[in-house]
Amino acid sequence: MKITLDKVVKTFDTFRAVHGVSLEIESGELLALLGPSGSGKTTILRMVAGLEFADSGRILFGDVDATHIPVRDRGVGFVFQHYALFPHMTVAENIAFGMKVSRQRRSREEIAARVQELLTLVKLPGLGNRYPSQISGGQRQRVALARALAVDPKVLLLDEPFGALDANVRRDLRRWLREIHQELGITTIFVTHDQEEALDLADRVVILDQGRIAQMGTPREVCRNPNSAFVTRFLGDANRLEGVAARGAIRIGNTEVIRTAVADGPVEIYVRPGDLVWSAEGQGLPVTVTRVIDRASGRRVLASTESGFPLELDVDVDVDVEVGARGGVLVRRASAYPLRG
Repeated sequence: MKITLDKVVKTFDTFRAVHGVSLEIESGELLALLGPSGSGKTTILRMVAGLEFADSGRILFGDVDATHIPVRDRGVGFVFQHYALFPHMTVAENIAFGMKVSRQRRSREEIAARVQELLTLVKLPGLGNRYPSQISGGQRQRVALARALAVDPKVLLLDEPFGALDANVRRDLRRWLREIHQELGITTIFVTHDQEEALDLADRVVILDQGRIAQMGTPREVCRNPNSAFVTRFLGDANRLEGVAARGAIRIGNTEVIRTAVADGPVEIYVRPGDLVWSAEGQGLPVTVTRVIDRASGRRVLASTESGFPLELDVDVDVDVEVGARGGVLVRRASAYPLRG
C-alpha cells in the first residue's frame, strides 16, 4: 500500500506541529520518521493512523483519499512504546482481541489458528497461555506486534516501540523486526528519536525539524551528504569548529584543515570523532589532550584547540596518548556551512 502525504498541516491551539509536509511512502517500504522531541514525527504518524485529523492537505492510501476516514476503517496496525496489552488477558487472548471485534468476522477455529501462526512468527510458540506480567518486556513488545498484525493491516505504524527496553534487547528486536518486515512486506512507518535505530532499520529516513522535513533519503545519503548543520548535528557525535573559507580551502587560524566547496567567508565545520586522526608529531590542527577515555573497542581522546574549541576523536586501543600531551589532529572528512551571524 503506497501512502502519500500532500501538504499536510496540523495545528494544536496556537502551536503548529506540522508545516505542510509532503512525502510518499512506497508500497512495502520501511520508512523511519526521525527527529528530536517536538519535531512532529508522532503527530504525522497519528494522522496517518486516523487518531488525529489534518487541518489541511491530504493523506492518500493508494488512490483513496483517507484524510477523514476513521481509524477503524483505515486498515492500520499500531504498536506503541508501552505495549498497551490487556493485563487480564493471556498472550493468546491479547493477539485474538482485534480479530474478535473486527468487522471481518472469523470463526473461533480461524482465530485460534491465526493466533498460533502469529506466535510462531514472533518467536513465542508455547507462550499463549501466559499473562503479560509473566513474560519479559521484549516478549511483550513481540505480542503487541503480533496483535497489530492479526487484523492483516495494509499499513503498520510503530511509535517508538523499543523506547522502554534496554539497549541489548532493543538491538535484538531491531534485527528481528527487519526480518519480519522483509518476510511480510507490509508498508511500515517507524517513529524514533534514536538515530542508530532509524539507520539500522529503515529503507529511507525522513529527518524532521520543528514540523518540517529537514532531509530525506537512504541511510547512506543522509549520513554521507547531510544538507544542513541541523542534520549533521542530529546524526550522531559531531565536533563543531569555526574557520574561514577562501578559494576552496578552510583554515582555522594559520592551519589549513580541509579543502571543500563552500562559499568564501566565515564557516562552521562539523567533523565526526572517527574522521579525525591523532598526530603525536603535531601535524594538522594543534591541540592539547584534556582527557582520555578507554573503551572496549578503542580510546576516545578529548582535546582542546589553541582557540579553545573542544574536540573528541577516536584512536586505536594501542595508541599511547596521555592527558596534557600536545599534538595535532588531521581532518579526513568534514561538513562545512556558512556561519550565520
